[in-house]
Amino acid sequence: MKIFTAGIVSVVLFTALPLFSQQPVKTSLQDTINLDEVVVTGTTVKVNRHYVPVSVSVIGRRQISESNETALLPVLNGKIPGLFVTERGVMGFGVAGGAAGQVSIRGIGGSPTTGVLMLIDGHPQFMGIFGHPLPDSYIASDVEKVEVIRGPASVLYGSNAMGGVINIITRKQMEDGLQANAHLMYGSFNTQKYMASAGLKKGKFNAYLSVNHDQTDGHRPESDFNITNGYVKIGYTPASGIDIHTDFSLAKFRATDPGPDTVNALPGNSLDITRGYWSLTADNNYGIFSGTAKLFYNFGEHVISDGFHSYDKNYGLNIFQTARLFTGNNLTIGGDYLVYGGKADNERFGTRITDTTVYDAGVYAFMKQTLFEKVTMNAGLRMQNHKVYGTIWIPAGGLTWKFTDNLTWKFSASKGFRSPTIRELFVWNHNMNLNPETVINYETGILLKLSDKKVSLEFTGFAVNGDNLIVAVPLQGLQNAGEVSNKGLEFSGSAEPAKNLTVDMTYSYTQMKMPVYATPRHNLYAGINYNPGKFRINASVQHINHLDTNPAVNKETYETYTLVNSKVSYSPSGFIEFFVSAENLLNQRYATNIYYTMPGITVFGGVKLKL
Repeated sequence: MKIFTAGIVSVVLFTALPLFSQQPVKTSLQDTINLDEVVVTGTTVKVNRHYVPVSVSVIGRRQISESNETALLPVLNGKIPGLFVTERGVMGFGVAGGAAGQVSIRGIGGSPTTGVLMLIDGHPQFMGIFGHPLPDSYIASDVEKVEVIRGPASVLYGSNAMGGVINIITRKQMEDGLQANAHLMYGSFNTQKYMASAGLKKGKFNAYLSVNHDQTDGHRPESDFNITNGYVKIGYTPASGIDIHTDFSLAKFRATDPGPDTVNALPGNSLDITRGYWSLTADNNYGIFSGTAKLFYNFGEHVISDGFHSYDKNYGLNIFQTARLFTGNNLTIGGDYLVYGGKADNERFGTRITDTTVYDAGVYAFMKQTLFEKVTMNAGLRMQNHKVYGTIWIPAGGLTWKFTDNLTWKFSASKGFRSPTIRELFVWNHNMNLNPETVINYETGILLKLSDKKVSLEFTGFAVNGDNLIVAVPLQGLQNAGEVSNKGLEFSGSAEPAKNLTVDMTYSYTQMKMPVYATPRHNLYAGINYNPGKFRINASVQHINHLDTNPAVNKETYETYTLVNSKVSYSPSGFIEFFVSAENLLNQRYATNIYYTMPGITVFGGVKLKL
């Protein structure tokens, strides 16, 4: 409770502090599309992508709402170069044996995923004991946009941000009055999806609420899944330049592991999972000063039919303040304190598996300096202290050069790290002498706009290396003995070749010195969106080449496949929309998780209401 008391006091003081500074100054930055997108991830302050040296991809609300997905992560597959997410069925990722939802960025992620950091509005999301995110609990209807850093970002976000960061930015009611939406869908394998949301803004007060329920019988025996979740966000603006909001999310899902689709294989375990979080945030923006203080608490209960039963948590405080000392300069000082862990038992045998928590704290400084409105230099340094292994220093730096309004060159070098998880330190096959994993990443690229800014292109080359990854060594247990050495090329582009027509494309090539699970060598995606009046037509194709689907060491199994999806929508008025969609139109037989074959052609239809 001490950290919560201190955290609440910090949020209150932090909110009041800017009242003694100068009057607020309105910013001219506005969200646009493509390369002019204003981002917050990787910078601590809102800034145009042209001035951010790291690679940041953005998926906006339109792209999210056009998908049929309730879970957020499948929306990102293909649309973010260098990122890949494994799946195992129509719906649901699961946890433990047979689980999917492994996330890889540039070949960094792990199994389970501990090398890519999930954030919700800037605060970390992971299971307190095992250190991995819970992909079933990230719901698309609650999300305004997603910002993805491709490459290490530990200087700002600390542990787990080795391969990159996925920052989920939640929805907020922006327009005055009351708005409501509903979404109903039915399709193959008795798949059903229901969603209702409402938003209200009146004066200084705003609120947003959503409820979802999804269920499916699954495309294989014993592959049923269902989830019910709710989300609420309440905000208040007591004065110009100050924004206070709190939010709460709760998701409960049940799933069954169908087991491998091999001869005489038996189904796996059934799962009953509850995940939730609460946060309190105070933002200030007063001309030369801006910043955020956030208090958060994440929790979960996992009940598995093999007897495993756990309660986990991770909670803490994030705080930073940015000062614009002189023209073109931003200096950010920040810190974070995180406590995570939990207790787990095997109720079948009446044994305690673990009951442990650890802390992980860091302070950092990050500076951005723009010269002559053309060259922007960035540099940062973090000091991290962990209860078990001690202190580690994390540097990062970069440069952007805006040659013209349409051409920008970038370069950055950054270090990423991951602290050992509770499981690795204290549970099965553990080693209390483990050190943090670290990687070094170098990248360079260009941003280019053509044809009166109707064509936006981004090219990036990278190299990432590390030699102290945590792996199991025969007769020695877990050791810092693993290596990673990946390099590759990434491309993303968008265009408006005609009125009401947009085209998006991404491609990534990843060359891996050592085989890496859940990372394709080639990943190509192309999508079109045509909106002639009341109709909207979406179509996409994704080609995956040389994907290792087997997490076992030295047992690589590779897949190559092509997916074609489409969706047609009709909106007779602004209040209602009917749609039908089809996935895997080529009826490809493939798996992203070995022995968990994905469904063939699937068809869905539904209606969306807007009040």
